[in-house]
Amino acid sequence: MSALRTLTIAAALALAAPALPLPAQAATTQDCALGHARVKQVDAGHNWAPVTPAKWQFPGDQVILAEAGVARPGPRRPFEYAVLKTGPEFASARIDAKVRLDTPTSVSNRDVIIVFGYRSDTEFYYVHLSQDNTIYPHNGIFVVNNADRLRIDDQWNGQVGAPPAVTDTEWHRVRVTHCTDTGRISVYVDGAETPLMTATDRTFTSGRVGFGSFDNIGRMRDMTVKGTPACDDTAPVEQ
Repeated sequence: MSALRTLTIAAALALAAPALPLPAQAATTQDCALGHARVKQVDAGHNWAPVTPAKWQFPGDQVILAEAGVARPGPRRPFEYAVLKTGPEFASARIDAKVRLDTPTSVSNRDVIIVFGYRSDTEFYYVHLSQDNTIYPHNGIFVVNNADRLRIDDQWNGQVGAPPAVTDTEWHRVRVTHCTDTGRISVYVDGAETPLMTATDRTFTSGRVGFGSFDNIGRMRDMTVKGTPACDDTAPVEQ
């Protein structure tokens, strides 16, 4: 058989063969288009508005919740957090930070939270990062909308959620992306390319970010927020 005939037959077989599906791609840390506004170097106390200022410490290089919060009137929601007041309110945003849980590991339900889409004390999203993933309020993505916090992450099956986000007292890198055009929320831990938690919700399309805990102690540093300002997506902001 001539070389030309062999090539012709091979080409015909290739055209006739069914196309094989492409391998699924893991979700990446860039979930949506973001604006160019960026806020960073925000560890100083003047950048923050805590629920209870006396419970917080701001040594300049960390944001520390030094005393556990207590339940407050109103819907069930995190007890203590501080809202970042520097920079704009963000629509789509990516939040990067390092967090540490200071409550001993012997306390199974210990947690820290990342707040985003914050509109008021009873209207916001938060990511709950915990070493327990076996009960409804732990280790998930939640929305507070003038009612008790509602769990919205895809990983919760009614009995167990995503693998525990924090199981020690070391620093951990956390990234939260909130894509307001699709409602997609993704949470990454320690540089993973695949999100630990995901959700889709369009309750809030803009707001501020924050850090805190439901009822434990912990700290954060090196927060950077990049995204689209809610009021103007053209002017870059750098802090």
